[in-house]
Amino acid sequence: MLRTLARVAVAAPFAFLSAHALAAPGEGRDVAWDILADLTTEVGPRLAGSEREAVARDWAVARLKALGFANVRSEPFTIPGWIRGAETAQLTAPYPQPLHITALGNSVATPAGGLTAELVYFASLDALKAAPDASLKGKVAFVDHAMRANQDGSGYGPFGQVRRAGPALASRKGAVAIVIRSVGTDSNRDPHTGVTGFPEGVAPIPAGAVSAPDAALIARIAATGKPVRIALVLEGHPVGPLPSGNVVADLPGRDPKLPPILVGCHLDSWDLGTGAIDDAAGCAIVAAAALRAQQGGKPLRTIRVLWAGSEENGGFGGVAYAKAHGAEPHALAMESDFGADRVWRLKFAFANGNQPLADRIAAALLPLGIVRNDERANGGTDVAPIITAQKLAVIDLEQDGTRYFDLHHTPDDTLDKVDPAQLEQNVAAWTAVLKIVADEAGPISGPN
Repeated sequence: MLRTLARVAVAAPFAFLSAHALAAPGEGRDVAWDILADLTTEVGPRLAGSEREAVARDWAVARLKALGFANVRSEPFTIPGWIRGAETAQLTAPYPQPLHITALGNSVATPAGGLTAELVYFASLDALKAAPDASLKGKVAFVDHAMRANQDGSGYGPFGQVRRAGPALASRKGAVAIVIRSVGTDSNRDPHTGVTGFPEGVAPIPAGAVSAPDAALIARIAATGKPVRIALVLEGHPVGPLPSGNVVADLPGRDPKLPPILVGCHLDSWDLGTGAIDDAAGCAIVAAAALRAQQGGKPLRTIRVLWAGSEENGGFGGVAYAKAHGAEPHALAMESDFGADRVWRLKFAFANGNQPLADRIAAALLPLGIVRNDERANGGTDVAPIITAQKLAVIDLEQDGTRYFDLHHTPDDTLDKVDPAQLEQNVAAWTAVLKIVADEAGPISGPN
């Protein structure tokens, strides 16, 4: 139903918003949708270190200046880059079948002309761990898993290890390549990309992910006990160093002596889609809410917006921000990087003395259907380094993640998947929080 509504809403993006929910033109609602639509349309995919990520930075600087932000600048850094190449796969035995595959970030290329080898099925990462050393010499590992959708997205942590750690583990077992079931919850034939890593001393190998239907096909064939063979071409490979950078902008508060509120997202995306939910929506939400929080007069504290670069391939933007701004005091950090579906839950990481402030925020959000949770907030990849360095207060506005991993890192991550009404609910929630915390005169501190 959400996808149908989103497609209708693209033509008339706010037709089904209630009248009381509409912000004044140019003060939040239109800002968020326009940032999201224009970034995904005018720039498109923004692979870390690529020419399109550089275009996105220039675009972001121009847009934030036009919206009235101050001190808008691009802060460059370099990254170990990776580029995608040709990618194909097919089973050659016992039953010839084409597969839909995509390379994982940091994969190395297959030999010229590709490779053909026996495919060895593992039902889980633990099954691969249990395989004897050198048992995969000359073979391709296939690792399956059972990730399922849930509201808080908590399955991504454990099941994502198939992508994050599986390739290095397969290499240690002697595999010449690895293929995994995409880390996702959909049943589409769109494979999910994402970054993997090879620790020092582990030989990188070609690594790819197939779509869920293709993974199910492999599992069915493997269950017959017949030997399985795969022909694989993955030409993506590391390059570098490549240029990247963060875009930082401020909405100055009335008291420049008070430490600012930092709100973050990431500007880069994977290259298969246009990065609408991951994470153009997050950048739209934080910028629009920061602007809307100025309505009625400037708050006491500066609100700083961080549109980080190179998050997808290793969180380099957050590290660069902490390095560049670690000597500047901050009060609190927040991040939006989980799509644009409605905020449903609230978490804090506050000092004991700030509990009355937390209570005020929770009370302000309850009419929006957002409930407080006692688990500790952690921010996100782009703000985590500065949170850790300065032991900052943190607020998490958690979005409904039920369908997030249907779209995440796939060609289907496009603008039509965003429901404008839910995007507006995010902006409203963020605005409510920013109006309170940015106007707080007393100390705001992280857990004691």
